[in-house]
Amino acid sequence: MENLYEQQQPPPPNLSHPGIMAVDITAQFAHAVKRDLIKDEHFTLFESVSALEIGDPKMDSGFLHEGESLDEDYDVLQELLPEEILGIIDQLLCLEMAWHLGYPLSQTLLTNLYVEALMVPMPENICQADFTRDPVLRDRQPRMLSILRAYCLGLLKSCYFVNETVKDELYYEEEDFVTTTYDRNLLSNIPVEPINDLLLAARADLRAFNDIPKDVSAALDLRLELRIAFLRAIELISIRGANPESLKMPWIQMKGLMEHISKQHSLAKSVPESFSTKLQRRLASTMPPRPIVQPSFDETFDHFKRMFQDGLDIIDVLKYSDPQSLMNFVLTLQARKPQPHIYIRTLLQNLLFHEMRVLGSYSIRQIIDHDLSILVLPNSKQLDRAYDEIEVTSDPRHQIAAQMEVFRQRVAEPYLDVFRILCQNRCRVRRTLCHSIQEWDMLQVDVEGIDQLLQIALEDKPLVMESGSVLYSLPLSSWSFLYKLRQMEWIVQLGFELDVYQSDELAGMYWYLNYLAKERQHHVERIRTFVDRAFFEGGGVKDFNRIQDPPLGSAAHDQGSELKPGKLSAAKFLEFKCSLDFMRVTTLDAACTWEFADGLCCLYGVLARLNLLPLPGFSSTPGTAPPTSTSTSEPEQAGRPPSQQAAPAAGSSRYQRPYSDDAHRYEIRMKPFASIGHPRLPTFEEFQRATTQPDEDAYRVLHYAETAISGARKGFEALSKMSDVQSFSAGGEGCHARWTSNAKACLRAAIAAGVAVGVLRKALDSAGGGGGGGSKVGKEVLPDLTRTLRVELPPPEKRYHDWWIVPKLMSIA
Repeated sequence: MENLYEQQQPPPPNLSHPGIMAVDITAQFAHAVKRDLIKDEHFTLFESVSALEIGDPKMDSGFLHEGESLDEDYDVLQELLPEEILGIIDQLLCLEMAWHLGYPLSQTLLTNLYVEALMVPMPENICQADFTRDPVLRDRQPRMLSILRAYCLGLLKSCYFVNETVKDELYYEEEDFVTTTYDRNLLSNIPVEPINDLLLAARADLRAFNDIPKDVSAALDLRLELRIAFLRAIELISIRGANPESLKMPWIQMKGLMEHISKQHSLAKSVPESFSTKLQRRLASTMPPRPIVQPSFDETFDHFKRMFQDGLDIIDVLKYSDPQSLMNFVLTLQARKPQPHIYIRTLLQNLLFHEMRVLGSYSIRQIIDHDLSILVLPNSKQLDRAYDEIEVTSDPRHQIAAQMEVFRQRVAEPYLDVFRILCQNRCRVRRTLCHSIQEWDMLQVDVEGIDQLLQIALEDKPLVMESGSVLYSLPLSSWSFLYKLRQMEWIVQLGFELDVYQSDELAGMYWYLNYLAKERQHHVERIRTFVDRAFFEGGGVKDFNRIQDPPLGSAAHDQGSELKPGKLSAAKFLEFKCSLDFMRVTTLDAACTWEFADGLCCLYGVLARLNLLPLPGFSSTPGTAPPTSTSTSEPEQAGRPPSQQAAPAAGSSRYQRPYSDDAHRYEIRMKPFASIGHPRLPTFEEFQRATTQPDEDAYRVLHYAETAISGARKGFEALSKMSDVQSFSAGGEGCHARWTSNAKACLRAAIAAGVAVGVLRKALDSAGGGGGGGSKVGKEVLPDLTRTLRVELPPPEKRYHDWWIVPKLMSIA
């Protein structure tokens, strides 16, 4: 058997290669495995890995070089110049901002020896929170240290409040923020009042020091004032029902202070020896020592300035007018570039939902009912609070109230979660929305059952259309479906913003965005039909002789009409007017979205036909086209000029990626939408055919793109001129300004897209549309433009709008 086994062995591999010396270790290996392996059951994997770390200065926190001491020799009670105090404070400012940006305290504030001296051992009161616990030494310490002590105490208390605010809200550990304090309590047991008193006393002492240069004294005073203002801002935010304008004052003050502080930094003198990574060895952490993270003072100033402005702006969220304006407030604020810091985003969550009270003043029921009245149920019996008092179970009013309460309990959490999701970082927003739409899809099915029970109690009559089809209003499931559609659009749009899609996917994803926006528009029109019926049946009238909106190209949209109360009361009329105004702006927004997305889909489709679209992994150098996916072998294709390379068959990918094909990539890309019941996900064949449009020639496709983009441009222009009430952006001047800025950015993108289409059409016309050097797509003969035209896709920072990637077409000299 042994000889037979040896005969079956494969021949040894040929390892002859320059630089390789093969050594046969078969005998040594066989001898080694015959020996017994000894395993100590108490010697765990953690201990074995730790043994490897011992003595490694990068991994062993206790490792000391020869002559190195475990503790720092720096004396925190030594005399410091005022300029050095200023330098330490400014460096602490930089480290504080590094912490806000997501770096741990172990690499930022806890590397300062003065901060460490204040917290170790843990002080029980404000008197113990000093650089020394010895009463004799405390009385003899230099007077300037009282300024630094007051500032550090204010800093630590501010950090405690920030840390608690972040921990109380939805955030992602180490992705947004590190809340670990490494067994340092950040003065949690010391009230804020004595710290404020100490800061005020330090400011008074500073003015009494006559031997300090005035400019340095003023600089130190402003930094103490900044800490007082920060603590005051945090204190006021916790007051529910306060006047929003009064809450803004500390943020306005801090913003102004930072402008002066930035000009005084040149007076500071750094004291680098007062910061040390050795302090990390004292922390409750298993991490090895890491370097101190310290942004430059200019970067710190920019971040603080932005944070204070964002903090000032979020106060306007308390100026509540309606849920849709609230939604637009959060959407437009979180879409800022750069996005607000995590503290601002969690502070916004705190203002929105603290203690299950929306904005500190409204119940969740009030918000949901208000939203329903705007979207689907203006002046509806379902929202009548008087029905709650009916106790007779057989009474239809009791049944309506009971079913509506079941509905509210079912939708409250997913509805509020939409706001919470929008407060996350942009990547996390998209990822979380992919899970949220699954929940809303199930919610829609559940709510439809409630709708059917309400139909019986309300004796709701269906609407018979001219075609003979019968429609039921189903307002609650319609409301759920509208929110699901909006979230699906956000997922696709965020994909463009975050550069998730490759360049050859843009046409397809814009087509899918167009597909979703059309679905939203049709759904809003359906809702509008039932709202109009309720308006007319209630006694309201419309004057159809007045056209309010300019035409929007080929996009079907509401041209509007002047509403009149008729027999309706003033309150009921306002409810209907608000709802119909929302239908108008939503329909217009959906029309703009699907027109613009359709135009860009056509533009990218033609660029792909002409081999002009830069593909991932290939240079866009003129005259060099990427390999195409055809029956011709790649080596053979690579040797041909672009004009002689075989063109892809209609509906196939231009670029053959290894280990995948178009159908599998489509399946993976659309995975978040695959399980959604309605709107159904188009099949790959439908998607491919709609994206490539094989039956249309390039000139016709470009003409359609030009028409669609022109219509979108007119729509964005109309949106940019809407007032805050018309656009549902009534959340202070800032919300409407952000809404208008977004609409104008879309308008600029539409104008640029129109220019790109014009340049491409002109290039095609100039080339003559045929010739021996053309490449064929189906029966179409297209000129070779790869030597005369170059296409660039702008990076995110150079786009007119994050969601609209408009290619830049340039002639090659």
